Amino acid sequence: MSKDRLNKTWLITGASSGFGRSMTEKLLATGDRVVATLRKMQALDDLKARYGEQLVIVALDVSDGDAVRRVVDEVFASGRVDVVVANAAYGSFGAAEEFSDDQVRAIIDTNILGSIQLIRAALPHLRAQGGGRVLQVSSEGGQIAYPAFSLYHATKWAVEGFVESVAQEVAPFKIEFTLVEPGPTATGFRGGMVHPPAILPAYEQTPVGALRRATGLTRTGDVDKMVQAMIDSVGQSPAPKRLVLGAGPYGRIRAALTERLAALESQKALAHSTDIDATAAA
Repeated sequence: MSKDRLNKTWLITGASSGFGRSMTEKLLATGDRVVATLRKMQALDDLKARYGEQLVIVALDVSDGDAVRRVVDEVFASGRVDVVVANAAYGSFGAAEEFSDDQVRAIIDTNILGSIQLIRAALPHLRAQGGGRVLQVSSEGGQIAYPAFSLYHATKWAVEGFVESVAQEVAPFKIEFTLVEPGPTATGFRGGMVHPPAILPAYEQTPVGALRRATGLTRTGDVDKMVQAMIDSVGQSPAPKRLVLGAGPYGRIRAALTERLAALESQKALAHSTDIDATAAA
């Protein structure tokens, strides 16, 4: 265990289960300090009993922007935070038109605005302390898309675009970002999915219906291995822009990018033809 690792402080949202819980456990075991935010305050009682003041547990619903800003300010007021992990999020399953407006707003508030507000609240503090690292937990679903996951994909693609831009804005302040892109993993993600209030018969014989009848996505990712890769990435300089975790995600993202690049190349002549003519521009 290296000396510098003993001094790190991590702020992790959504720490009650899945990646957040596993990361909290690993970091505490190596001597790091963790500020864990969650909605179910008792979820980490066992770790609190074992590690005492090394673990700070804070109640937070990331969909509450005012609460996010208050908590982040309080955490940084108590000392330096080396790594901010935006992990809180959940999934949805169903055809886009089946969801209620409230369900659409709720997943946007948590998955998109929750991460945006967390990062915005942390940036002034990270600048003031001379830098830091942000891990944004995304998904392979931030680069590819499946039917029946449209709302989830919308949130992950949005967060990835936000991080891509902000990372360029704050690079001069030595603040670095990594987008983490795991695939299906045994994290309890499936159990936490939101489903629409009504199922439309029209979708029964579509890809949505086929997925409903399936037994579920094959979960090949090892939670602990993925979390260790996330932790290890903080020691890399420069920070990896993306961290694809899992053989399945690697293959699917590679295939999607290859197809996208081929489609782009096929439109090269058309794209160039729509510029202003050189003579007209002159």
